[in-house]
Amino acid sequence: MTAAPATDAAAALLAELIANGVRDLVLSPGSRSQALALAAMQLAREGALRVHVRIDERVAGFTALGISREQGVPTAVLCTSGTAVGNLLPAAMEAFHSGIPLLLLTADRPPELRGVGANQATRQDGLFAPWAREQIDAPVPGDGEWSGLGIRAVATAMGAQATNGIAGVAGPVHLNLPAREPLSGAVPDIAVAPGPAPRPREDQPFLLERGPRTVVIAGADAGPAAEEVAHAGSWPLIAEIVSGARFGRLLVHGYRELLRQDELGGRVERAVVFGHPTLSREVARLLSRADVDVIAVSRGGEALNLNHRSRPVRAVAVAEGTADRAWLGAWLEASAAAAVDLSERAPDHLGLASTDPAARRDAVKAELDAVRRPLDRELLADAVWRATWPHDRLMFGSSRLVRVADAVLGGKKIPVHSNRGLAGIDGTVATATGIALASQADGSPGITRVLLGDLALLHDVGALLLPPDEAEPRLQVIVGNDGGGTIFDGLEVAASAPRADLDRAFYTPHAVQLEQLARAYGWEYRRVTTRTALDQALTTPSGGRQLIEVPLPR
Repeated sequence: MTAAPATDAAAALLAELIANGVRDLVLSPGSRSQALALAAMQLAREGALRVHVRIDERVAGFTALGISREQGVPTAVLCTSGTAVGNLLPAAMEAFHSGIPLLLLTADRPPELRGVGANQATRQDGLFAPWAREQIDAPVPGDGEWSGLGIRAVATAMGAQATNGIAGVAGPVHLNLPAREPLSGAVPDIAVAPGPAPRPREDQPFLLERGPRTVVIAGADAGPAAEEVAHAGSWPLIAEIVSGARFGRLLVHGYRELLRQDELGGRVERAVVFGHPTLSREVARLLSRADVDVIAVSRGGEALNLNHRSRPVRAVAVAEGTADRAWLGAWLEASAAAAVDLSERAPDHLGLASTDPAARRDAVKAELDAVRRPLDRELLADAVWRATWPHDRLMFGSSRLVRVADAVLGGKKIPVHSNRGLAGIDGTVATATGIALASQADGSPGITRVLLGDLALLHDVGALLLPPDEAEPRLQVIVGNDGGGTIFDGLEVAASAPRADLDRAFYTPHAVQLEQLARAYGWEYRRVTTRTALDQALTTPSGGRQLIEVPLPR
């Protein structure tokens, strides 16, 4: 096999990416991208790169997004030209709005074959313009060099330099890579020196004075920093279930109701916001108030500015001073009263051991009722939450279940993920698969669980397909199956639409047999209807991939 400029350029680019911290590449097969794919496979054999193959580019994009979510460094996703590129758009949009570093490597026709009706050629350069931190239409190998593009792309994806969007925030970068025939040749020896990714730009923190009556709000992807600031300032912490900050003694339970109260929510003067809050209208209303000073710690590509006077910052610190104990105490007292306890009642040991037949019968009946207690959404969310620990990972889909979980679950310091940048149901299973692959790559223990509804599963059903020659991640997909999109039952449309129209256009009922679906894709399947059975399924996994179906009423 003869050498080809495309192959030499591909090998050099991938070596440069690896030298700047990239460890994973997700590829979808295609002819125009063959030079990059073959170079990636050689690097995988040498142990310098982990390569994951997905036949569907949309699944590939979200798998890469999940890996980047977990690792915090860019993952590359590679595809051929044409419609393949468009399938990366949903993942690119989510990465932009969530502040996730991602590298989009798209093969393309050379300039002379663009806009002339050539096969599988379209307008790829600029396709991701509103969402890419930077987009680079590379020269054709032989006409120019790809040298330096890897360094530039990784630095931009990590937010180390100011580009499209908020300065210093991570996001996707698009490298459009044209090539002429021959599209591949003999892969040269690739000199690889793996290195760390550049660190995001560090800014001077904004100093928070203690005076105003303050709440700390943690939205999606906030992370532990929100709890740390709440603790430092002695301020109540309102943490969404997807925030990764739902823990600590200052955590507020039942925050939606408390925000509606004039004596608490109505008296807030300042909100310090981490991440992207999306799960409650009460928080959105608070952040939209003109009389509330909103300090938004930026994470995604758009600044949070619902009241049009918020101040975006990159980091915050708390000034010295005396805490407002009365303000904090009022919130914590109300929080304690609002906490939800879904735990089972302790067994009546005295009744079970009683010599009185009636007392013993009542105690036995109570125990059997507890064992046979059917699952509802609250118990389902509680069971998954209780089964998950710091060495595990938990992913929430954008289904009705995440709002139920946000309303009833208590505090626990565990790694939580969700695609709430745009709050779409796109790519939930694929993202969770990427999280599992990344968190388990070095042999670390733990299970990745994803809690989602049936429509979110069906929307991403292609992500159930994994190559037989790749390591199988430990992954539990727990599906609350109510036969359609019941989230719409609680929205405005349910009060105005005719029932038949609501069902067909929004609820979208289906009759998919999830067991057959799981078996077809090689997943272990379990159907559970009681809390006891679910606890068993969650805590005694057989390893590998499991789909656990929990039937729920509409």
